[in-house]
Amino acid sequence: MGLAIKVKMLLAAKEMTIADLANQLEPKTSSQNIGAKLKRDNLTEKDLQAIAKACGVAFEGSFVFEDGRKI
Repeated sequence: MGLAIKVKMLLAAKEMTIADLANQLEPKTSSQNIGAKLKRDNLTEKDLQAIAKACGVAFEGSFVFEDGRKI
């Protein structure tokens, strides 16, 4: 599952629109910019951290080894 789909699921769970998200992001951005990134599924880890903060959730992006180590 792509990260864009996960962000859309997050927005649905939080009952937020892309415009709501754009208004909550720091630094401010346009809903068109967010929509384009979601359409292209072109989100950086920095974008995802900012989206998580704007939605009041945590984002954990890591590689997890079989022994539990994370990078």
